[in-house]
Amino acid sequence: MNKPVTDKKAQNKTKQGKKGFFDFLYTDIAIDLGTANTLIYSRNEGIVLNEPSIVALNQQDIPVATGHEARLMHERTHKKIRTIRPLRDGVIADFEVAEHMIRGMIKKVKVKWFSSTRQMVICVPSGITEVERRAVRDSAEHAGAKEVYLVDEPMAAAIGIGLDVHEPVGNMIVDIGGGTTEIAVISLSGIVYAQSVRLGGDELNDDMINYFRRNHNLLIGERTAEKIKCEIGSAAPLDEELEMITKGRDLVNGVPRTRHITSKDAR
Repeated sequence: MNKPVTDKKAQNKTKQGKKGFFDFLYTDIAIDLGTANTLIYSRNEGIVLNEPSIVALNQQDIPVATGHEARLMHERTHKKIRTIRPLRDGVIADFEVAEHMIRGMIKKVKVKWFSSTRQMVICVPSGITEVERRAVRDSAEHAGAKEVYLVDEPMAAAIGIGLDVHEPVGNMIVDIGGGTTEIAVISLSGIVYAQSVRLGGDELNDDMINYFRRNHNLLIGERTAEKIKCEIGSAAPLDEELEMITKGRDLVNGVPRTRHITSKDAR
């Protein structure tokens, strides 16, 4: 009775050994496709890329830049180049551009020219539809992945911060992203209840732009609002308020103007 089991274990070890021998030909990666930023994790290397989810295209719809390079062009392009954010509210809004972005970012982290992507894990919002899930899967497969696995963002966040998701204990996760906020209760390796709200960091940026327009007659761009939010933004009053100087266009005179602002303005 024990002999077949032993033989089976030996066969599994042999298979694992063969699989490991060819590992250098493949790359296993995980991608967090975010509305604002995209992260790529590579097996045995950790996080190898963290760049904005944006693509710059020319008039023939050929990508000329992705990530940081495309972000530098955002709001500063001429008629021959346009910048596009292919993800809206945490899901793919432009299928083709998203595929270009995934390809471009994988190419940035690809060290060995002969290696290919074997397994790809992608984080997706828990509230997306089956059609949206299919769009993510198709984009990844067209980008060259042999096997694609989709993981709900709250579960990935729970594992990432070290929670033991296998225990029969309820843990609530609140994951605030650029386009969506994920709220989920996790227990016994599954999501008991989840709610995906299509509000996130992008809404904060829009609120900040509207605030400066209404209260200071100053027009600031999306990049400036993001910078203010990240550098001096706060949810509660601080013991020592932070300060910075920002630039924008005076809506009264129509000329550029600088203004001294504090974290109270951002809040």
